[in-house]
Amino acid sequence: MSLSQVEAPPTVRRNIPLTPGAGLYSARVAWRHSLRFRLALVYTLAALAAITLITLGMSVYLLGQIGAQFDRRLNDRAEAVAERLTNPGPTLGKKLPPIQGYIAVIDTDGNLTSISNALQSNTVGSKLNIGEPFPYLREKRFNVLGTPMRAATRPAGDYGTVWVALPENDLVSARNSTLSALGLAWLITPALMLLLGWWLGKRALADLSRAAELADRIDPSKSLAMLPLPDREDEVHRLLAAINRLNVRIEAGQQREKQLLGQIVHELGAPLTVLKASLERAGERTGDVEVQRAALVADELTFTTQDLMQLARGHLEMKLVWHYIPARTLQGRLDRLVPGTTFTGDWNTGLLCDPDRLTQALRNLLANARRAAGPDGTVTICLEETPDVVKFVVRDSGPGLPAELGERIFEPFVSGAGSSGLGLSVSRQIAALHGGQLTGGNHPQGGAQFILTLPGAALADDEGSGDLDPQEPPLKS
Repeated sequence: MSLSQVEAPPTVRRNIPLTPGAGLYSARVAWRHSLRFRLALVYTLAALAAITLITLGMSVYLLGQIGAQFDRRLNDRAEAVAERLTNPGPTLGKKLPPIQGYIAVIDTDGNLTSISNALQSNTVGSKLNIGEPFPYLREKRFNVLGTPMRAATRPAGDYGTVWVALPENDLVSARNSTLSALGLAWLITPALMLLLGWWLGKRALADLSRAAELADRIDPSKSLAMLPLPDREDEVHRLLAAINRLNVRIEAGQQREKQLLGQIVHELGAPLTVLKASLERAGERTGDVEVQRAALVADELTFTTQDLMQLARGHLEMKLVWHYIPARTLQGRLDRLVPGTTFTGDWNTGLLCDPDRLTQALRNLLANARRAAGPDGTVTICLEETPDVVKFVVRDSGPGLPAELGERIFEPFVSGAGSSGLGLSVSRQIAALHGGQLTGGNHPQGGAQFILTLPGAALADDEGSGDLDPQEPPLKS
């Protein structure tokens, strides 16, 4: 423990796990917020954008080349037909190969003079008559019976103009195939890239994940272990090295804080011992109630300085001295330490405990309750006993505990009422040393409520205790 554990704003500490390893498991559940997922997602989006741009560019280029090749073939056929008409000499007496497509010859006035059988046999072609104007002369693209066509014209000397048209089925099929492949790539590529990116991210961040697991197990109250560094001196290596250097600085700061705390406690110890002895002697001589109360307060301060000394050494170590005392004895002590407390329940029972430590634990609860309730508020402690447990219920009429603190209210130096924040932590540890527990929260009717439970005397006696003293210890007045 160190003074660096002083209370922090809720927005800073709300995600800090109370137990080692809890944060790592919650991070694994929240996969959408993991670095691995973000890297995989960015990789997927970048790859998808690159593939889309490249595919679109290649598709436009290929479709352009196919279209240009189609136009060259169309123009070659138009020129071949025009050549046969204007220069028939080389082809006389020879059987010429057929020219596919639709062919028509139009005179200089735009009237149809000749038409191929393929075009004439169509439903559209049946409406074309020789000597009438040709309707497709100026059309570069049109449909014939639902088939897309592309046409080209060439001059044919005295014959006028040769018109040749070819179906674009192959071109349309190539375009549709390209668009289908692009759409399929849009569907498959993101899934493949995301899985690949997730796998690559897992391998790339393996050292960082192992370091996170080790860092999650570090207990600052005991020791700040150094994280192992990966072999590759990359960004992960630099990050882990920086964390190790930070751990060294934190540990050095904790040691300085512990030394300072130990020195302060040491300086307070001697004057408190003298003050306690002087007040006890004065109380015995005069019988003054105020002096006796001051002696008890000095006694409690002595306990607190001892606890702080143990805290400065790194952890709280308390040894209990067991006694069986009447509950009324404990009630008298608490009444003198925290005046104005209302006692309810059955205080006629007996308690097996360390009287001094139990008094300290309950006094801390009552003092906090009085501070929260104010001088005009009420503070109540109720003693309830069953065959198995003894229960002390401390309740006040104050505003209650801050909801954002939760279980952190029991951590050292965490306080919701402006105190040092050490009392509740010490009280919980005293309850644990007795084999019991201390819980806290807000009462449904308002105010804070703390419940300290101890094992019953019969149960504790069965377990055996080497330091049991059946006699009531003398009270410190």
